[in-house]
Amino acid sequence: MPSNPVNHLKLTETAEGVTFGVHVQPRASRNEVCGLQGDELKLRLTSPPVEDAANRLCIEFLAKQLGVAKSNLTIIAGMKSRHKTIRVAGITRERVLALIE
Repeated sequence: MPSNPVNHLKLTETAEGVTFGVHVQPRASRNEVCGLQGDELKLRLTSPPVEDAANRLCIEFLAKQLGVAKSNLTIIAGMKSRHKTIRVAGITRERVLALIE
């Protein structure tokens, strides 16, 4: 029986919200969630990785996909890296997992 890829996403649910890793590919042709890369959610974003543009678009894109306010999302690690740790307040683990199913 093949393993479910959702089981490989490293998700932590705390009182502050759900925390998970993302791998951002900047300068893509369109914004999209394209599955998993290792234990991180892989995002392709159109913005270049300069002057915080990719970070801002990452927050905007994930907020729209998850149906939450941008203020509920925080990049808690990886501001200058393609590998980021995101915290989303006021959401359940299942809602994040629905992004990649």
